[in-house]
Amino acid sequence: MKNYLKNRFGLTDKGAEGAVVAIRYSTLKSLSYMLPMFLLMYVMQGLLALGNFNLKISILVYVIIALLMIFVINRDYITTYNETYKESANLRIEISEIIKDLPLSFYSRKDLTDLSQTIMKDVETIEHALSHAVPGFYGFIINLIIVSILLLIGNLKLGLAVIIPIYLSAVMNLLSSKIQKNATNSYYKEQRKSSKMFQELIDLSTEIKSYNLTSEKEKDGIDFVKSLEKKHIKSEVGQVVPIVSATVIANLSLALAIYVGLESLMSGEINILYFAGYLFASARLIDGVAAFNQFYGELMYIDAPVEKIKALRNEKIQKGNRENLKSFDVSCNEVSFSYLDDKKVIDNVSFKAMQGKTTALVGPSGCGKSTLIKLVARLYDYDSGKILIDDKEIKNIHTEDLFKHISMVFQDVILFNGSVMENIRLGRSSASDEEVLEAAKLANCDNFVNKLPNGYQTEIGENGSNLSGGERQRISIARAFLKNADIILLDEIAASLDVENEKYIQESINKLTKNKTVIIISHRMKSIENVDQIIVMDDGKIEDFGKHEELLKTSKTYKKMIESSKKSEEFIY
Repeated sequence: MKNYLKNRFGLTDKGAEGAVVAIRYSTLKSLSYMLPMFLLMYVMQGLLALGNFNLKISILVYVIIALLMIFVINRDYITTYNETYKESANLRIEISEIIKDLPLSFYSRKDLTDLSQTIMKDVETIEHALSHAVPGFYGFIINLIIVSILLLIGNLKLGLAVIIPIYLSAVMNLLSSKIQKNATNSYYKEQRKSSKMFQELIDLSTEIKSYNLTSEKEKDGIDFVKSLEKKHIKSEVGQVVPIVSATVIANLSLALAIYVGLESLMSGEINILYFAGYLFASARLIDGVAAFNQFYGELMYIDAPVEKIKALRNEKIQKGNRENLKSFDVSCNEVSFSYLDDKKVIDNVSFKAMQGKTTALVGPSGCGKSTLIKLVARLYDYDSGKILIDDKEIKNIHTEDLFKHISMVFQDVILFNGSVMENIRLGRSSASDEEVLEAAKLANCDNFVNKLPNGYQTEIGENGSNLSGGERQRISIARAFLKNADIILLDEIAASLDVENEKYIQESINKLTKNKTVIIISHRMKSIENVDQIIVMDDGKIEDFGKHEELLKTSKTYKKMIESSKKSEEFIY
């Protein structure tokens, strides 16, 4: 049962165990609701003089039943909701652990809005089903089997009259599962599209206003919402029709029980007490079927969210052995990589970046420079070849042991919606305030931070929306200073900096990179002329490598880039 629930609803081990307990108490709750009926039959037996009756025994039984029902209903509530909320937390923690170990390539393939919806909305949907449908659904099935056996033992003909419509109702619901799944899955996909569309409208609000597209995009949004509403209604109809039909069939149980029961009563096969008991059982089962049909409808609705979570679990995560790295030369041996299967972005690249030296990657836009340093940082896993650090292939190194030795500063800076201090401290969470401030000074952050309302405690907005591009870049560089890692990867770090700040930060970087392995990408050719090694890339391959003077003679691509850089510097608007 535990493994079935785990696979069927995408639960964790603890969640499946909790669901089993919740189903157990849901079954006991359903059975306990039958106990008052037996007490009532005993009282009726006395009133109709059909058997022995003892008032004291009746009162005692009443108290026992009441206490038992209170206990069972209370335990059912506690186990159902407590286990549900625990599993909701467990699922989100598990998803977070999976996401933590996924390569960056996962995010380039997946829609991030869709991923956030899986973490929040899909888990919430499963949470609701666990608390409102799963225990009741399986509890009713077990309860129905037990009650059916008791009814058939009591009177075969009357028992069949009660349970046949109930089972037909359940079978009809099961047969309509494909219709219900198609209806709910279609609407689920449209909901995902709506989340993506509105996220896009919010993200691009500046562009929409600046290009006078407000009316057009507003109309697109309204049209989509109207379309979504129609599909929602269609989805609801796709579920309502089978559920209502199944419920109508279940209601025939009472009519059939009355017909067969009266016939048996008239022929003397049963007494009035038996007749009343089977009618009570039929009414109780009909109520149960109505709830069962609704539970089943909700279980059909959660199929798509469950599949999303299962797909996340099946994603290939980055694994590796725990290693204590001691030397930090980076060797790339015949490395190839492609985002898509049909085109290599990195094609058979080999080079060595020495510790204590600076290696520059240059080449035209789109030649694979940024991708290559992402492979070195193991943000992506290469398709073939090897990248070695301390003579160990990085695919075999646990990411935690690898990442602590690497600092990365990319052209696209990502900041959190927190204070300047908190964002810099991400470089090393254990750093003191004094160390954070020292790193900030090295990155020339003081100039703008001291002008902010609350200095380093100022909230910078989502992704640093309250800062300029250059200010955001300097915070990112401050993180790298604070981490002080052994391997430093810099990708166009001066792209958002003015000349004055670039010069200041370049001096700071010269201190930071002492005895480090440094790989840098820059389109400002002047800044890389004096590095230890320049690697010229073109179309994912290494065209040439060497020092500045050598490459001017041997590399056409490098010579062309130097000439273009000079023309750019001399250009006057």
